[in-house]
Amino acid sequence: MSRVNKSESPTSVTDVHTGSKMQRVIYVTYLIAVLDITWMFLQFSITPYLAKKLGFDTLWIGYLQTMVGVVQLLGGPIFGRFADLFGARAAMCLSCTASVVYYGLLAIADSPLMLFIHKLPAVLMHGLPGAQMVVTDLTEPDKRAEALGKLGLCFGIGMVAGSTLGGTLSTRYGETFAACVAAGGSFISFLLVWMFIPKHTKIQAPQDNTDRKSNAKSVFDLGEITRLMKYPGVAKTFMVKIISGLPSGIFQVMFSVIAMNFFQLAPEQNGYLMAYFGIVSMVIQGGVIGRLTSKYSENSLLLLSIGMSSLVGLAQVFMANVFQFCFIVLPMMFSLSVFNVITDSMLTKTVPSSDTGTMLGLCASVQSLLRTIGPTIGGFLYHNYGVASFGFIQFAVNMVVFVFMLRNMVNSKDERRE
Repeated sequence: MSRVNKSESPTSVTDVHTGSKMQRVIYVTYLIAVLDITWMFLQFSITPYLAKKLGFDTLWIGYLQTMVGVVQLLGGPIFGRFADLFGARAAMCLSCTASVVYYGLLAIADSPLMLFIHKLPAVLMHGLPGAQMVVTDLTEPDKRAEALGKLGLCFGIGMVAGSTLGGTLSTRYGETFAACVAAGGSFISFLLVWMFIPKHTKIQAPQDNTDRKSNAKSVFDLGEITRLMKYPGVAKTFMVKIISGLPSGIFQVMFSVIAMNFFQLAPEQNGYLMAYFGIVSMVIQGGVIGRLTSKYSENSLLLLSIGMSSLVGLAQVFMANVFQFCFIVLPMMFSLSVFNVITDSMLTKTVPSSDTGTMLGLCASVQSLLRTIGPTIGGFLYHNYGVASFGFIQFAVNMVVFVFMLRNMVNSKDERRE
């Protein structure tokens, strides 16, 4: 008997890797990623203003963001392990279901307590990592960075659509209506996953029911998750990802507060600014990263992104208004895009294909970790030292990492010559 029932999925395991069907799955995955990011940024554009209406100050908004980081930090590795064991379709359906509940609770949030409760389903909301898992499984290692870069293009499209839509809907119809739109859109994403994403996307045959039952407990096995850190180069790349990404992560999680208080932007204006971010990201990820990865090594591009991030921090020190910030956005988005794509690509190449989902879950947890500690650190810095302090820290930290990485590259070249 065949291990997989053909009725389980429109696309079977045996033919998912054929050219045309593989491309169809990848294109649908890109569409699902666009929708997921659209609803996420729609929520980003309304939550700070809803929180302010409910009596939240800057500190409590930081606590709210910290809660999201904590629950997603806990859920990221488990979600990745779940995808490796039970397949991409099950994992992405789980994420979409959690999104429907998340936005539904946001629509009925009428008190500070409800605003915190609505964040709980975020533990299972990993739509973009789920899309990365599918794309990683269906692309060759030498094409992986370019494919992940196209997912970044989807991120930019979703950022533009979500920010613009969120600002417009919340201004004209209110935050409740905007949240209902996001919940309905997440249900559409669920239907797309169920109809077009195959149950398994990995090249090797999936486990049968007996094997799956015997391995079900390993979804929560921390030993299986942390085991990946023992592969050569993984721990070092992870440390670079965390340390170098921390300053920019702090700025990102505090940006809604900066836009509202420092730049004095209204919800609709904030939506337009986020849309500008998305357009810049689309150009970089859709037309620049693929060309760079085909000409230069990943180590060189990683070094470039860290060096540019340091210079971006220096520019933020002297930033005085939103007009100046719009110029800083260009190198900022370039460094962030290259850094995230290259580190994710490097990490997935260091582990077996059977563990790429878990690895991408760990990568997502790095972002969650930054969102967990970022609001607390960011709130302290903003209240005591102002916006310029974010730039000082980003410049100093990334310059140290840049020197460390450059020294390692020079030493490794010297060792090869000897």
